[in-house]
Amino acid sequence: MATGDTTDHDVIVIGAGFAGMYLLHRLRDEQGLRVQVYERGSGVGGTWYWNRYPGARCDVESKYYSYSFDSELEQEWEWTERFPAQPELLTYANHVADRFDLRKNIQFDTSVESAVFDDATNTWSVTLADGTTATATYLVTAVGCLSASQIPPFDGIDSFSGPTYHTGRWPHEGVDFSGKRVGIIGTGSSGIQAIPVIAEQAAHLTVFQRTANFSLPSRNRPLKPGEQDEFKADYPSIRAAQRMARGGQPVADPIGNAREIDPATRAKTMDDAWAAGAVAFMGVFADTMLDEDANKVSAEYVHDRIHDIVEDPDTADLLCAKTHPIGTKRICLDTNYFQTYNRDNVKLVGIADTPIERITEKGVQVNGTEYEFDAIVFATGFDAMTGPLNQIDIQGVDGIKLKDEWAAGPRTYLGIASAGFPNMFMVTAPGSPSVLTNMIPTIEQHVDWITDSIQYNREHGIARIEAKRDEQDQWVQHVNEVAHTTLYPKAASWYMGANIPGKPRVFMPYIGGLNVYRDICDDVAADGYRGFTLSPAA
Repeated sequence: MATGDTTDHDVIVIGAGFAGMYLLHRLRDEQGLRVQVYERGSGVGGTWYWNRYPGARCDVESKYYSYSFDSELEQEWEWTERFPAQPELLTYANHVADRFDLRKNIQFDTSVESAVFDDATNTWSVTLADGTTATATYLVTAVGCLSASQIPPFDGIDSFSGPTYHTGRWPHEGVDFSGKRVGIIGTGSSGIQAIPVIAEQAAHLTVFQRTANFSLPSRNRPLKPGEQDEFKADYPSIRAAQRMARGGQPVADPIGNAREIDPATRAKTMDDAWAAGAVAFMGVFADTMLDEDANKVSAEYVHDRIHDIVEDPDTADLLCAKTHPIGTKRICLDTNYFQTYNRDNVKLVGIADTPIERITEKGVQVNGTEYEFDAIVFATGFDAMTGPLNQIDIQGVDGIKLKDEWAAGPRTYLGIASAGFPNMFMVTAPGSPSVLTNMIPTIEQHVDWITDSIQYNREHGIARIEAKRDEQDQWVQHVNEVAHTTLYPKAASWYMGANIPGKPRVFMPYIGGLNVYRDICDDVAADGYRGFTLSPAA
């Protein structure tokens, strides 16, 4: 398409991850709308297209981390492991794109630079990186919560003579670290997954840890013969249970409050949950995320397991997270993460008290010591939730910029819309459960609600739908009030934007649970989209 050309659509979608693909299917195939998806990558998959680092794996079991909207799709797809790895998830995404012929309405290798609302025509004009423009009645952002990778502004960041990698922008051809001296900065989710795999390859691996994180064993394994047939046969009840679950995946009910249970029962319950693996450990007690003393019961148990696993007591102590309650940062799942520090070719360097001074030509300098490497890996995370949206110049009524409206913290109604930005919907934006849940059922709930709203508007002659500012203010207040009934705000987490210098410290996701949130959204829609101003066509 030549620069300066303009095309017209009913809906423009930004992003071709799991949200963008389902949006396209519902809007195009079920509603017959003219839909255009723009994707800056060369293929579908979103998170699983970009995050190809060694050990990348989903922390939700495969039977729960899949689309539920098509029963034939559920039955035909074959998973191989309890927790699917990135290659399998990307293959699944491509299978969905092929099955529903989605690519013909997706423009790949295309970055959206700006999106501007025209108040006179109630349409959005989108400008792409090559200068091409396109217009649509509706704009839907499906850019993901963790797609704006970031590297802290270390002194000398460009001076290193060897190759550098970010876990969120990993080379698609892979990286061979055989015989290499590797430094990795960061021990969040991606670092915890990558470190054991890189350690098996590299001649030597040095891990720079600013903040120790809690991690639980995943107990990943291949699916047993017949196991998949069992859960496929049970999918109707599994999906019903997912819709009723706070986190979008069924978990056992807690056995009670930690401080009210006798020590022997308490210990046995934690032992069983630790042995079973996955995040169920965090749900064994009802008050873990509500009471600091109760939280310490689980935290100290994990510290004890780390000391059991890691042979060097000083290293074990450094790996014990003590700056935040367990669960207030996203819990990591690992395969032999703590065991990796027993390897002769792995060294842990704490940088909480003595931060990285600079990146040098030869490596990394800390506390006057220069560590020399052949390659450096930045597992330094993302500008979460707001970052992907703020990378686009989004302008609403009277030219107001979304970035400016959110300068003191993101403001949305239901995490779906923002006042001053009519006919624009956001999938899993701040103010929605998003990153506190299994993302697939959350995405499906968002997409179903958004596409139902678009259909309602078309059937009722509504040309413009916009969140009311007072309702938005009430929702933002509610999101914050609910968050502060828990321990979550006590952590300097990316949930709070604390990993980005200068970013407002606001708890961004809605902590009330996907089941509660679903009911709220359904009630809003049933009440004629309460909290929105619906304007009929002239």
